[in-house]
Amino acid sequence: MSLDAIVRAAFILFTMSLAGVAHVLWLRARLSQRFAWPVDGGIEFRGKRLFGDNKRVCGFMVLPPVAALTFMILGGAREVLLPAVLSDGLWPLTAWQYAGLGLICGLAFMLAELPNSFVKRQLGIAPGQAPGQSWLRLLVMIVDRYDSVLGTLLALSLLVPVSLATWVWVLLLGPVVHAVFS
Repeated sequence: MSLDAIVRAAFILFTMSLAGVAHVLWLRARLSQRFAWPVDGGIEFRGKRLFGDNKRVCGFMVLPPVAALTFMILGGAREVLLPAVLSDGLWPLTAWQYAGLGLICGLAFMLAELPNSFVKRQLGIAPGQAPGQSWLRLLVMIVDRYDSVLGTLLALSLLVPVSLATWVWVLLLGPVVHAVFS
Protein backbone atom coordinates (compact mmCIF):
# COMPACT_ATOMS: atom_id res chain seq x y z
CA MET A 1 0.00 0.00 0.00
CA SER A 2 1.45 3.33 -1.07
CA LEU A 3 1.86 6.39 1.08
CA ASP A 4 -0.08 8.37 -1.56
CA ALA A 5 -3.17 6.24 -0.88
CA ILE A 6 -2.98 6.94 2.84
CA VAL A 7 -2.34 10.67 2.29
CA ARG A 8 -5.32 10.95 -0.06
CA ALA A 9 -7.57 9.01 2.30
CA ALA A 10 -6.49 11.23 5.21
CA PHE A 11 -7.12 14.32 3.08
CA ILE A 12 -10.65 13.16 2.18
CA LEU A 13 -11.48 12.19 5.76
CA PHE A 14 -10.04 15.35 7.29
CA THR A 15 -11.58 17.85 4.88
CA MET A 16 -14.99 16.16 4.91
CA SER A 17 -14.85 15.92 8.73
CA LEU A 18 -14.28 19.66 8.98
CA ALA A 19 -17.25 20.17 6.67
CA GLY A 20 -19.22 17.77 8.89
CA VAL A 21 -18.40 19.80 11.99
CA ALA A 22 -19.61 22.98 10.26
CA HIS A 23 -22.72 21.11 9.12
CA VAL A 24 -23.60 19.97 12.65
CA LEU A 25 -23.00 23.45 14.10
CA TRP A 26 -25.13 25.02 11.37
CA LEU A 27 -28.01 22.60 11.92
CA ARG A 28 -27.96 23.46 15.63
CA ALA A 29 -28.00 27.20 14.93
CA ARG A 30 -31.31 29.01 15.19
CA LEU A 31 -30.72 30.69 11.82
CA SER A 32 -30.70 27.34 10.00
CA GLN A 33 -34.33 26.81 11.02
CA ARG A 34 -35.33 29.60 8.63
CA PHE A 35 -34.29 27.23 5.84
CA ALA A 36 -35.72 24.03 7.30
CA TRP A 37 -37.94 23.31 4.31
CA PRO A 38 -38.08 19.66 3.32
CA VAL A 39 -36.06 18.89 0.21
CA ASP A 40 -38.95 16.84 -1.17
CA GLY A 41 -41.37 19.74 -0.77
CA GLY A 42 -43.86 17.37 0.85
CA ILE A 43 -44.26 15.35 -2.34
CA GLU A 44 -45.46 11.79 -1.86
CA PHE A 45 -44.93 8.58 -3.77
CA ARG A 46 -47.36 5.73 -3.17
CA GLY A 47 -48.89 7.76 -0.36
CA LYS A 48 -45.57 8.21 1.48
CA ARG A 49 -43.16 11.12 1.56
CA LEU A 50 -40.18 10.93 -0.78
CA PHE A 51 -37.52 11.69 1.84
CA GLY A 52 -39.29 12.94 4.96
CA ASP A 53 -38.81 15.95 7.20
CA ASN A 54 -35.18 15.25 8.16
CA LYS A 55 -33.86 15.95 4.65
CA ARG A 56 -34.06 19.73 4.57
CA VAL A 57 -32.72 22.54 2.43
CA CYS A 58 -30.69 23.88 5.35
CA GLY A 59 -28.70 20.63 5.31
CA PHE A 60 -27.42 21.39 1.82
CA MET A 61 -26.50 25.00 2.58
CA VAL A 62 -23.28 24.49 4.55
CA LEU A 63 -21.64 21.10 3.99
CA PRO A 64 -20.93 21.53 0.22
CA PRO A 65 -19.48 25.06 0.43
CA VAL A 66 -17.45 24.25 3.55
CA ALA A 67 -16.13 21.11 1.82
CA ALA A 68 -15.13 23.37 -1.08
CA LEU A 69 -13.39 25.73 1.34
CA THR A 70 -11.55 22.99 3.25
CA PHE A 71 -10.45 21.28 0.03
CA MET A 72 -9.28 24.64 -1.36
CA ILE A 73 -7.33 25.63 1.76
CA LEU A 74 -5.65 22.32 2.45
CA GLY A 75 -5.22 21.32 -1.19
CA GLY A 76 -4.16 24.76 -2.38
CA ALA A 77 -1.70 25.32 0.45
CA ARG A 78 -0.52 21.71 0.66
CA GLU A 79 3.09 22.58 -0.23
CA VAL A 80 3.22 25.14 2.58
CA LEU A 81 1.17 23.24 5.19
CA LEU A 82 2.53 19.73 4.68
CA PRO A 83 5.95 18.15 4.38
CA ALA A 84 6.88 17.34 0.77
CA VAL A 85 6.51 13.59 1.36
CA LEU A 86 2.82 14.19 2.17
CA SER A 87 1.98 17.07 -0.17
CA ASP A 88 3.40 15.12 -3.12
CA GLY A 89 0.81 12.41 -2.42
CA LEU A 90 -2.12 14.73 -3.16
CA TRP A 91 -3.49 15.54 -6.59
CA PRO A 92 -1.60 18.18 -8.60
CA LEU A 93 -4.48 20.67 -8.76
CA THR A 94 -4.82 24.41 -8.29
CA ALA A 95 -6.58 25.78 -5.23
CA TRP A 96 -9.66 26.57 -7.36
CA GLN A 97 -9.70 23.04 -8.77
CA TYR A 98 -9.58 21.73 -5.21
CA ALA A 99 -12.50 24.03 -4.35
CA GLY A 100 -14.54 22.61 -7.22
CA LEU A 101 -13.61 19.09 -6.20
CA GLY A 102 -14.66 19.80 -2.61
CA LEU A 103 -17.97 21.33 -3.67
CA ILE A 104 -18.79 18.27 -5.78
CA CYS A 105 -17.77 15.92 -2.95
CA GLY A 106 -19.94 17.84 -0.50
CA LEU A 107 -22.93 17.70 -2.85
CA ALA A 108 -22.32 14.01 -3.53
CA PHE A 109 -22.16 13.34 0.21
CA MET A 110 -25.55 14.98 0.75
CA LEU A 111 -27.25 13.58 -2.37
CA ALA A 112 -26.08 10.03 -1.65
CA GLU A 113 -28.22 10.00 1.49
CA LEU A 114 -31.45 10.58 -0.42
CA PRO A 115 -31.97 7.11 -1.98
CA ASN A 116 -31.70 5.47 1.44
CA SER A 117 -34.21 7.96 2.88
CA PHE A 118 -36.55 7.23 0.00
CA VAL A 119 -36.38 3.46 0.62
CA LYS A 120 -36.91 3.92 4.36
CA ARG A 121 -39.98 6.09 3.78
CA GLN A 122 -41.38 3.52 1.35
CA LEU A 123 -40.84 0.81 3.98
CA GLY A 124 -42.80 2.89 6.46
CA ILE A 125 -39.79 3.80 8.63
CA ALA A 126 -40.29 7.27 10.10
CA PRO A 127 -37.47 9.84 9.75
CA GLY A 128 -34.92 9.42 12.53
CA GLN A 129 -36.41 6.10 13.62
CA ALA A 130 -35.00 2.57 13.42
CA PRO A 131 -36.99 -0.29 11.91
CA GLY A 132 -38.56 -2.83 14.24
CA GLN A 133 -36.93 -5.94 12.77
CA SER A 134 -33.37 -6.47 14.00
CA TRP A 135 -32.02 -7.61 10.61
CA LEU A 136 -33.51 -4.53 8.91
CA ARG A 137 -32.24 -2.26 11.69
CA LEU A 138 -28.71 -3.60 11.09
CA LEU A 139 -29.02 -3.20 7.32
CA VAL A 140 -30.33 0.36 7.64
CA MET A 141 -27.51 1.25 10.04
CA ILE A 142 -24.88 -0.08 7.62
CA VAL A 143 -26.39 1.72 4.64
CA ASP A 144 -26.73 4.93 6.71
CA ARG A 145 -22.99 4.84 7.42
CA TYR A 146 -21.83 3.97 3.91
CA ASP A 147 -24.18 5.83 1.53
CA SER A 148 -22.56 9.25 1.85
CA VAL A 149 -19.05 7.82 1.94
CA LEU A 150 -19.70 5.86 -1.26
CA GLY A 151 -21.29 8.89 -2.93
CA THR A 152 -18.25 10.99 -2.11
CA LEU A 153 -15.81 8.36 -3.35
CA LEU A 154 -17.75 7.82 -6.57
CA ALA A 155 -17.86 11.54 -7.35
CA LEU A 156 -14.20 11.94 -6.50
CA SER A 157 -13.22 8.95 -8.65
CA LEU A 158 -14.98 10.45 -11.66
CA LEU A 159 -12.83 13.56 -11.40
CA VAL A 160 -9.39 12.54 -10.11
CA PRO A 161 -7.49 9.26 -9.77
CA VAL A 162 -8.46 7.45 -6.58
CA SER A 163 -6.64 4.18 -5.97
CA LEU A 164 -8.26 1.04 -4.64
CA ALA A 165 -6.13 1.43 -1.50
CA THR A 166 -7.55 4.92 -0.92
CA TRP A 167 -11.05 3.50 -1.35
CA VAL A 168 -10.28 0.82 1.23
CA TRP A 169 -8.94 3.30 3.80
CA VAL A 170 -11.90 5.66 3.35
CA LEU A 171 -14.40 2.79 3.44
CA LEU A 172 -12.83 1.49 6.66
CA LEU A 173 -12.58 4.82 8.46
CA GLY A 174 -15.25 6.98 6.80
CA PRO A 175 -18.29 5.23 8.31
CA VAL A 176 -16.74 5.50 11.78
CA VAL A 177 -16.25 9.25 11.31
CA HIS A 178 -19.76 9.57 9.85
CA ALA A 179 -21.20 7.76 12.88
CA VAL A 180 -19.62 10.35 15.17
CA PHE A 181 -21.61 13.10 13.42
CA SER A 182 -24.90 11.20 13.26
